[in-house]
Amino acid sequence: MSSSTQERAADAVGEASPARKERSRRRAVRHAGPPVGESGTPQPVVLAKSSEAHPATAPQPEREPVAETISTKKAAAEGGVKSGGASPPPEDEKRTRRSWKSLIGYGAVAVVVLALVVAAVVLLLDQRSARERDDRRQAFIDTARQTVLNLTTIHPETAKEDVDRILAGASGAFLAEFKGREDPFVGVVRDANVTTEGEVLEAGIQSETDISADVLVAARTMVTSTEQPEPSPRDFRMRVTVSDDNGKLTASKVEFVP
Repeated sequence: MSSSTQERAADAVGEASPARKERSRRRAVRHAGPPVGESGTPQPVVLAKSSEAHPATAPQPEREPVAETISTKKAAAEGGVKSGGASPPPEDEKRTRRSWKSLIGYGAVAVVVLALVVAAVVLLLDQRSARERDDRRQAFIDTARQTVLNLTTIHPETAKEDVDRILAGASGAFLAEFKGREDPFVGVVRDANVTTEGEVLEAGIQSETDISADVLVAARTMVTSTEQPEPSPRDFRMRVTVSDDNGKLTASKVEFVP
C-alpha cells in the first residue's frame, strides 16, 4: 500500500474517533426509552440496590421473639447498674438486716404479750378487790340483820339464852346498855310471858369506813303476851352500827329511826 493511501486511512480513522466518542456520550446521557423509530410505552428503569452499597437500609430478616429467663437477683443487679444506683448489699449485710428485723419483731411481740399479762393481772386484782369489798359489805349487813333478829326474837322458856346471844354479838355502847341488866330483862320476859318473833324485811348499808358501817334494817315482829294472846305485828326501823373488833364484827350501837 502506498504512503498516501495510509495517510488517508489514518485521517479517516482520526476523524472517525471524535465522532465515535461523541455518539458514545450521547448514548450515555440519552433517556432510557425505545430506540428512535420504535413505538411503544417506555418501560421504567429499575436500579437494583446493592446491599453492599447501602448496608444500613438493607432489609433484615424477621426474627421470632426468644423468651429469655433471667434470675431475679441478676435482673435486680443489672437494673441497679444500668440506672446508676449502688451495687446490691452483700449476703452478710442482708443476713444482718434480717436478724435485726427478727429481733425487733420478737421484741415487739414480747412487749405486747407483757402488756397483756400486766393488764390481765391488774384486772384480776381489781376483780379480787371488788369481790373482797362486796364480801365485806355483805358481812356488815349480815351482822346487822342477825343483831336485829336476836333483839326481836325472844321466848320465855329460852330468855336467858336469848339474852346471852345478844350480848355475844354486842360491843361498845350497845354492850354497855345490856351489861348488868340481863337478869331483870329475863325476869320481865318470863313474868309477862312475852313472846316475840322477828323478821327482817330489808337491810342495806347507809355509810361505811374501813372498820365500820351503818346499816339500816327494816324489821317486823309478832308479839304475844298474857294480856294479848293474839299475835300483834309491829314494824320498825333500826340503825345498827357494825364495827370490826380485831377481825370480829359486832354491833357497837343500835338505835331506832323513823
